[in-house]
Amino acid sequence: MIGLFVPYMLNWWQRRMAAARIFIRSAAELFTRSALLKEVAYFRAKRVYQDELEQGTGPRRFTYHELATATDGFSSGNKLDEGSFGSVYRGFLTDANLHIAVKKVSNSSRQGWKEFVSEVRIISQLRHRNLVQLLGWFNGRNDDDLLLVYELMPNGSLDAHLYKPNHLLPWTTRYEVTLGLGSALLYLHQEMEQCVVHRDIKPSNIMLDSSFKAKLGDFGLARFVCDGRGTLTTGAAGTLGYMDPRCVFSGMASMESDVYSFGVVLLEIACCRRPAVARGDERDVIHLVQWVWEAYGQGAILEAADVRLDGNFVEQEMERVMVVGLWCGHPDSSLRPSIRQAVSVLRLETPLPRLPAKMPVPAYMRPPLADDSFGSAGNTGGISNGDASMTHSSQNKVE
Repeated sequence: MIGLFVPYMLNWWQRRMAAARIFIRSAAELFTRSALLKEVAYFRAKRVYQDELEQGTGPRRFTYHELATATDGFSSGNKLDEGSFGSVYRGFLTDANLHIAVKKVSNSSRQGWKEFVSEVRIISQLRHRNLVQLLGWFNGRNDDDLLLVYELMPNGSLDAHLYKPNHLLPWTTRYEVTLGLGSALLYLHQEMEQCVVHRDIKPSNIMLDSSFKAKLGDFGLARFVCDGRGTLTTGAAGTLGYMDPRCVFSGMASMESDVYSFGVVLLEIACCRRPAVARGDERDVIHLVQWVWEAYGQGAILEAADVRLDGNFVEQEMERVMVVGLWCGHPDSSLRPSIRQAVSVLRLETPLPRLPAKMPVPAYMRPPLADDSFGSAGNTGGISNGDASMTHSSQNKVE
């Protein structure tokens, strides 16, 4: 019996190994074919986008020599900022007698190319006093350099002025910034023939010109929305703390998610606090929306204003900025205002909305009841610890 069993097992093992080798070879071929198709699609898309860039109107294509000369060879002395997106340099075009800012987009991955194309395609079609103007672009044959050229904003970003040591941005300037940002979003959402969702509204993307007028920039994550409902499914993208928490779960961006980001920025302007707020114990971190909502529920919303202002603000304006910020940051996106409604309240044209004293819990984060494993429509206030921890790294960008 043993003499028969051993050859049988050996034959069985050889057949199994042969089948495994065939499976592995097929899987490898399939993976290689899939990867090849993706590469072909990627480079085909690049070729199409390249044609669009070349044929586009508005911003022009610069030569590398022009921009290198304007920035003194992209010298460190002309560097204005640096981040995951790349670096920004100050420059001067002698022929045009024009000061410019040149963004050198990081091309360490395909994301750099995608953001470069998105910015050129979208912002080149936009014309508004509260949007940073794109003057031109350059990309080399091997994409070693992806360069975007903008008008220079002499006063830098709102973020830098809010948190600059020994510097206080006066309330009159802050209030005008809220109106300017609202005007820019109103244009993108409702005054363009095709709605644009920005997806990365935050103080570091709000630039200030020589008169401290706000101009929204960085359209690398922006997308046109053409489904008639103002929604877009592209996966989570943006900066944690400013992103609508629902976007993190669903991967869907919309006008409502832009409105949420706008609300967080309004509160940040009024309170001069980052989206993640430490409450007492440094380990007890909540979102800025919840922190201000608690003050609102106690009838003391003005006490959440930036203490450095020492009461030097128009109370009606401050209250409107903060209440509109809460309205825009409402956990239920269907109860948020449109950007037109929000701007109307900020401009003192319509009365303040009435919000619940306790911040509602978003439906997608309500804990299930003991007798309901699928959850129930509870009505408890506050945001769960999961939401607060998500905003603890408010500068983390999701792409």
